[in-house]
Amino acid sequence: MTPKIIQGKKIRENQGKKIRENKVQEGKRGRGRPAVFDRAIALREAMKLFWERGYEGTSFDDLIAAMGISASSFYNSFGNKEALYCEATRSYREWSGQWFFAILNDPSIDTKTAFARLFEATAEEFTRGDHPLGCMIALAGTHCPPGMSNIRDMMAEHRAFSESAMAARIRKGVANGDVPEDADCDMLAAYYSAVARGLAVQARDGASRDKLAQIGRLAMSAWPARKRG
Repeated sequence: MTPKIIQGKKIRENQGKKIRENKVQEGKRGRGRPAVFDRAIALREAMKLFWERGYEGTSFDDLIAAMGISASSFYNSFGNKEALYCEATRSYREWSGQWFFAILNDPSIDTKTAFARLFEATAEEFTRGDHPLGCMIALAGTHCPPGMSNIRDMMAEHRAFSESAMAARIRKGVANGDVPEDADCDMLAAYYSAVARGLAVQARDGASRDKLAQIGRLAMSAWPARKRG
């Protein structure tokens, strides 16, 4: 073999070695590269999609399309669909709880006024145009197959939490003297919780904000009257 041929062979071997080394380095950089998406924004988009379509009505492909992420980023950041749904539900509770508890526990107003304002705010929040209508939690998970009992139980706990918060506010009103002592706090809270869920259904069916507000005002006529001195 002539020196010229040997030299050309070595050049080709060196070039091939460099190409292989570059590929290895690129692979290492790819594996170590952080996710290039805003997790909070992706979670918010997933929350809206679950809110609009429910757990079973939302497919994996729908989620990654709405969130703007790849399948691998989804699994690395959120685990699986059920884990994401749980996180999205918690995010919704934190968001809706800001206005719900701010009104319910406002120390500057009495208990009846707090509930009246709560229904006014509910009518507004359930009909806003920047997110799906109604409430993400009100009816979620009420129809589930046996294998999804954990989802059903979780949503039932969320609803029970809101109802218990209403009952606590009414009991505080009894202690403060602005709610009759003989009021059934738990039953009254259950009633107003049921009204709120009904407003969510009305909103999903296209009821106007004014109609929801009127229903809320009518519900307040059931508030127990204080006995005359």
